[in-house]
Parts: sequence; C-alpha cells; structure tokens
Amino acid sequence: MSPEEVVRALLRRWYVLLLAVVLTAAGAYHELHPAPVYRSSAVIVLKPPVTGNQPNQYANLQPPVAFVSHAVVQQLQSPAGKAELRAAGVRGTYQLLPRNSGTSVTPAYLIPSLQVQADQSGPALANAMVQRIVGVYTDHVNLLQDAQHVAPASRMSASLLVPPNSVWVTGVKSRALAGVALAGLFGGTLCALWTDRYLGRRAARRTGRRPAAVNPVHPVPAAR
Repeated sequence: MSPEEVVRALLRRWYVLLLAVVLTAAGAYHELHPAPVYRSSAVIVLKPPVTGNQPNQYANLQPPVAFVSHAVVQQLQSPAGKAELRAAGVRGTYQLLPRNSGTSVTPAYLIPSLQVQADQSGPALANAMVQRIVGVYTDHVNLLQDAQHVAPASRMSASLLVPPNSVWVTGVKSRALAGVALAGLFGGTLCALWTDRYLGRRAARRTGRRPAAVNPVHPVPAAR
C-alpha cells in the first residue's frame, strides 16, 4: 500500500482509531495510578559452629558453608521447594538471591549470605512473606544437618543479618507511558488497516454474488 492509500484507509476506519485512543488512555491511566507494591528485603547468613580457634562466627564464613547455603537455595527453587513454600503460606512474587562473588557468567558463591525479597500489596504482608521464607530456609538447614547426624556443638545456624524491611516500589512512569503510547499507536494502526482490508474483501464478495441487473440492448431497426 502506498502512503496515500494508508491514509485513506485510516480515515475510512476512524472509529477503530478512536477505540485505540480510548484503550490507550485507559492503559495510561492504569500506569499513572498503579496498585501499590511494597518490597520487603532481608539478609540471612549461615554461620559456622563456634570453634576454639575462631569464636567469632562472622569472621569464619568459609566457602564450604556458602556451598551448603547455596544447596539449600537450589532446593527451595526446585518444583518441590516451591510447593513447600506455597504450603508454608508464601504467595506472590519473591526472590532468593545468594551472594555472588563472581560474575553473572561465572558465578562464585563464596560467602554464605542470602538476600530474600518479596513483593506484596502492603508492607506488613511483604514482611510476613519474607519471614515465612526465612523459616523454611532455616528448617531446610536443620533437616540437612539432622540427616547427617551433626552434633549440636558442630551445627551451622542461620540468623538474620538484616531483618525484613519494606519499601514502596515506584516504577519509572515515563517508560511505562512510552510503552503504552507505542503499543496504542502501532496496535491501532494495524487494527484499522486490517479492518479496512477485511471489510473491503467482504464488500467485494457481496458484489460478486449479486451482480447488478443489466437491461438488455435491443437493436434499433434501420430507417426505410
């Protein structure tokens, strides 16, 4: 289609463009007045047992302890672990972010700390979700040591390094509005062109089924 044909098609289907404008305005209003989201975050550290050589547990955070913590995180991220979290009452969006001392390409989990995040509609509810995740994580650590019959004096322990704290999440509205505007522009244009083509073909089929009546042409007698 030439640009002139596109313009004529859009003018013919102005009502489709009007509907696209209304839907785009509704989407923009939703982005300008989103539902409140609060993100709670906490940091857990898996501490090694107290020893005579190193009574300060935080100064003895060795990579083997980090390996155990990361193994527990993998358990919770498995389908069975997600089902266990749901059974514990964890709902909504959450993340388990172990401390990565490497890069995104080659991660290295050398420090046994874990950041837990949860998004909810209220600050208290978000904090409660984080507490539930921390509880399930702690239970996994204890069950893992119970299965290995670890003595009480040699057991690792999970503790909150940073307690749950909620903040109101505010997105970048300019990007959201730009995305809504582009979606409305392209979506409305494509829908208008498709509607024009569809209705044009439909009209052509109707014309083909019902040809216009033609009066027969009689020869004019020649004058004598």
